Amino acid sequence: MSEKKAEGPKTGFSRLMELAMTKKPLILSAMVLSVLASVASFVPYMSIYFIIRQVIGAVAGTPFDRDAAISYGVMAILGTLGQIVLYFAALMCSHLAAFGTLYQLKVEFATHLAKVPLGFHVLAGSGKLRKVMDENIEKIEGFIAHQLPDMTAAMVSPVVALILLFVFDWRFGLAVTFGLAIAVYMYISVYGNGSAREKMNQYQNALEDMNNASVEYIRGISVVKAFKQTVFSFRRLYATIKSYTEVIIPYTLGWEKSYSAAMAIVNNLYIFVLPVAALVTMLNPSAENASNALFYIIFAQAVGGVLVKAIYANGAMMQVDSHVAGMDAILAEKRIPVTSSPKSSNDCDIELSEVSFSYGKGVEALSGISFVAPQGKVTALVGPSGGGKSTIAHLIPRFFDVTKGAVAIGGVDIREMDPHKLMDMVSFVFQDVFLFKQSVMENIRMGNPSASDEDVIKAAKDAQCHEFIEKLPEGYKTVIGTKGAHLSGGERQRVAIARAIVKNCPIVVLDEATAFSDPENEHLIQKAFERLMQGKTVVMIAHRLSTVVGADKIIVVDSGTIVEQGTHEELLKKRGKYAQMWEAYTKTASWRMGVKGATA
Repeated sequence: MSEKKAEGPKTGFSRLMELAMTKKPLILSAMVLSVLASVASFVPYMSIYFIIRQVIGAVAGTPFDRDAAISYGVMAILGTLGQIVLYFAALMCSHLAAFGTLYQLKVEFATHLAKVPLGFHVLAGSGKLRKVMDENIEKIEGFIAHQLPDMTAAMVSPVVALILLFVFDWRFGLAVTFGLAIAVYMYISVYGNGSAREKMNQYQNALEDMNNASVEYIRGISVVKAFKQTVFSFRRLYATIKSYTEVIIPYTLGWEKSYSAAMAIVNNLYIFVLPVAALVTMLNPSAENASNALFYIIFAQAVGGVLVKAIYANGAMMQVDSHVAGMDAILAEKRIPVTSSPKSSNDCDIELSEVSFSYGKGVEALSGISFVAPQGKVTALVGPSGGGKSTIAHLIPRFFDVTKGAVAIGGVDIREMDPHKLMDMVSFVFQDVFLFKQSVMENIRMGNPSASDEDVIKAAKDAQCHEFIEKLPEGYKTVIGTKGAHLSGGERQRVAIARAIVKNCPIVVLDEATAFSDPENEHLIQKAFERLMQGKTVVMIAHRLSTVVGADKIIVVDSGTIVEQGTHEELLKKRGKYAQMWEAYTKTASWRMGVKGATA
């Protein structure tokens, strides 16, 4: 499917058929059956026409044909039953196609997410991906199951209705068609100018941004409430809500007048029949003209209902196009390139050679980065926030591919390694820890699915979290988030370290792992790190300089470049950037709140 997307973006029915994959025959069957059901739905109106002629003719003195009237009634019943059976069969086919397509799309989408660079997940945000997985794809399923048969019928029904309008009496048919033309013009005056789809895309994008910001806001709600803040203090969420409002209100108001006028006309098409009926019957007061006028007053409302369905079907198609576009934007993300002849390395020293990197916004996040993190040693990255430390950490396990230069492990460019093998070589402990709603045992075992219960417990002990796990309602079997089993930030961090310990990789990347820990948890986390880092090649990022004093090498990163590197003692002697940072850190660490009558 991704190969076809490369030919150019597709929308509408052609794209839906691509997405349906193996379910195309079911979709086509649903469409054909829906068309037949639509045709059958007009049979009762034909019966009504003939029955009206019989009744008015009898009033005018023509003998009433009882057998013919009964046959017309039977024809109406058969037409109604035929419509019900055919439409039911159409929905059966469409639902089978929709459920199969939903399964295929979710599997493909999840598979694709697993193959794009991990950095994409860092930048995209969980809110956007959740919306596509849970909303966009679900809406596509709903469209195929319900709206697609209705849309097919809605496209065919107006044609059948127009034919019937001119079959019985062209004069009344012309009057109804004139009203329809005005309603259609009012509708396409908004939809047909090309801006409606663009506004729908803007609406979907604004909704995704608001979802992302909402997820972040909910995750940080404890901080917001602790400081008695409101949504207005959470700038990103407030900005996305304003942006969403600025998109949706003009879009909605843009339909206000034209759409209301179109619906008013469609729901009262008989108004266009009445003056023609008065004129025709006045000029020729016959039973035939009277019966035709009465029939068209009734039939005009049915034709209006057909047009309303077509309008709704068109709106549904526009919406599903937007949902498909959101999904396709994710599917268009390039998967991480995999070499056909992967290389492996037995050594675990890490080398960055003249590495430059940009997130695609035209500004380089890193420029000319070169250093070696020796095997079995601890290399620390320090520097101001936003200087590029985390970006370097993300490049080592190939969350992103470098723009220039190379990242090598044991002398092998990581782009020439099997991505799965590379992941098997690297463990991560990040500042933001995500634990699944599973047992503590399974959360730790995710580091190594083949680990035994004994291995997991040993890793937990090494990570200093065995004690608090044992105090949980069901110990290691406690499902996180249930029965009051909610872990603190420090406890979650230690579970993440246990996960890394049980994985037992030769390379460990620590990104701000103790940035927000309280003193007690930081002490326990540091003890856990000592166990985790034994004999490993470690690259660690830290704001608290006290945690990197014993590092074998300290690299100072500022504005995307390396300004200096060396040991703690060597960098202090240079009296450069690191020495300034150390002086500021020690002053902050020794600061005490002033109390009247006391000295610091």
